[in-house]
Amino acid sequence: MDIEFSLALPRDAMGIPMVRRVLGDTLRCIGVTEDCVSDVLLATSEACANAVRHGGPSKRYAVTAAIGHGRCELRVADNGLGLGAIPRQYPAGDAEHGRGILIMQSVVDEITFDITPGNGTTVFLRKELDWDEEWLATHDRALASV
Repeated sequence: MDIEFSLALPRDAMGIPMVRRVLGDTLRCIGVTEDCVSDVLLATSEACANAVRHGGPSKRYAVTAAIGHGRCELRVADNGLGLGAIPRQYPAGDAEHGRGILIMQSVVDEITFDITPGNGTTVFLRKELDWDEEWLATHDRALASV
């Protein structure tokens, strides 16, 4: 992987826009299509929201990104009690929660969970990147190999 970064954040919703900004700007800077950037940011936001909501009693969570070889791989890790069960279908229309994992599954190519009850959950997301050919035509094509 050619671009890597890691953010350690307080378990507070205020950090989610920061993650979106850093990741989104990075992907746009190398010529990824806006639709693809939106998918990655949606999945990442959902994973971060779950870490904020369910990552207690820890006060922090971490986001690690690796971008290269035509894909973006992300890990969102908390030290909470650990995820219970993965939902298999969307909840009832009047439910206020429970759609995040299914939303993530719908916009990334791969999603896996490393769950250690009592010690947290790590969500792994992988998305093959789509390139903005118009953008690449006016910038250094070497970036597409990142």
